[in-house]
Amino acid sequence: MQLRYSFRLYPDTGQQRALAKAFGCARVVFNDAVRAREDARKAGQPFPTAGQLSRKLVTEAKRTAERSWLGEVSAVVLQQSLRDAEQAYRNFFASLKGTRKGPKISPPRFKSRRDARQSIRFTANARWHVTGSGRLHLPKIGAVKVTWSRALPVTPTSVTVIKDAAGRFFASFVIDTDPATDARRMPETDRTIGIDLGLTHFAVLSDGTKIDSPRFLRRAEKKLKKAQQELSRKQKGSKNRAKARLKVARAHATVSDARREFHHQLSTRLISENQGIAVEDLSVAGLARTRMAKSVHDAGWSSFLGMLEYKAVRYGRTLVQIGRFTPTSQTCHACGTVDGPKPLDVREWTCSTCGTVHDRDHNAALNIKQAAGLAVSACGAPVRPEPVLAQRAETGSHGFPTGNRAA
Repeated sequence: MQLRYSFRLYPDTGQQRALAKAFGCARVVFNDAVRAREDARKAGQPFPTAGQLSRKLVTEAKRTAERSWLGEVSAVVLQQSLRDAEQAYRNFFASLKGTRKGPKISPPRFKSRRDARQSIRFTANARWHVTGSGRLHLPKIGAVKVTWSRALPVTPTSVTVIKDAAGRFFASFVIDTDPATDARRMPETDRTIGIDLGLTHFAVLSDGTKIDSPRFLRRAEKKLKKAQQELSRKQKGSKNRAKARLKVARAHATVSDARREFHHQLSTRLISENQGIAVEDLSVAGLARTRMAKSVHDAGWSSFLGMLEYKAVRYGRTLVQIGRFTPTSQTCHACGTVDGPKPLDVREWTCSTCGTVHDRDHNAALNIKQAAGLAVSACGAPVRPEPVLAQRAETGSHGFPTGNRAA
């Protein structure tokens, strides 16, 4: 499987200008490709092929006075931008046909220099390399300083340079990993666990462990509010407004990085300690439309479940998701009696049949484990009817943890 190892970059002033030029050229080529396809669609003509777009928008465009500056950046960056446009259209058409999982997506839109995220990609053909002093040498940009938090296990297949909304630069390396080798790194265990995700506690495990919710956004609300107020008072288009915008973006980046690091540490610990893990298939999008929306987004359940999914595949663990309509909070785990729905403020209840007193979240975690049907044989291998390992939604890790690592 493929993973992304991300490291912080610190380009100097000249390298930042070169990167800005590369971001701009890649954006122009992408927009030209989208425009060419839209013009063909409106004229009722077939879409131009990738080869035709490459010849017209890159090779021939460099010879014109209007686009001669495209030759100042690596040709690989421009070709990869065309590939991104091609892939965006493939995803759009697959979504229309229903062959792509997830919600329907819109057709590719034009990119803007004001977009929060700018990126360029270098493949092996670009001849980028890591210098002897540990810097990342990129064609027509130079040797950029990198903060290495770990060694790359194998030679990467590509590197993507990203600038986020907070003005930070990252190098994201695509690494091919061997799941069998990764699985041997995990300690052998025969434990199984059920997890009930919530807001009062981020997670309650079937063994009774309760993990408090850090509530990163709630704790930073006062600072975020002050920074946003300062931004709203600045004149549009002024340098002070640009500085205030960066201050707001950095404050939000601190919150998201802390949340992501918490998710990585918790998911890695659960995968390391348990052979089988059962979770509930939550409708996060639906819950985000309720009065609890801010708390739901602050918890970041989707990100956490995504990490559990790809780490289970990577390390040879079993992850089972039970249906979201299973009445885990209404069922007595001791006798199986369904006692009916209960308001959220009811944290303990007594079974009307067997008289067992239940902690609402702990009981739900036990029911999730039972509904998943997890069992472990004597040799430590998971045994259940038709075991299915959870698959990742896409290759690569999600975002950039504070520690600059792909956990």
